[in-house]
Amino acid sequence: MYIRGDHAELVVGGRLDVRSAADARTVLHSAVDDGVGDLVLDLSDLDSWDATGLGVIMGAHRRAGRCGRRLVLRDVPPQMQRLLVATRLHRILAIEGGIGLDTLPRV
Repeated sequence: MYIRGDHAELVVGGRLDVRSAADARTVLHSAVDDGVGDLVLDLSDLDSWDATGLGVIMGAHRRAGRCGRRLVLRDVPPQMQRLLVATRLHRILAIEGGIGLDTLPRV
């Protein structure tokens, strides 16, 4: 897993899972604490995430809210969009462009 960028926009790539959660949490919290305005997470390079990785995203979302910021997800891959819909988190998280429920492949 890698995260690159600054306190306004981060690109997350690889696997966001139990092994990378602690490092990801540290980077995301630092970005939230050091910036103002929206924090955009570009997920176009993200291969997969597990429940722990999704928890890291939700933790960053909550922390951003407490800091008066908003966490915005950009370019969420389709398989991860399905997970957000299945968990109804697409209703809570800000997703740039939204999720096209009609275009998601059925599983």
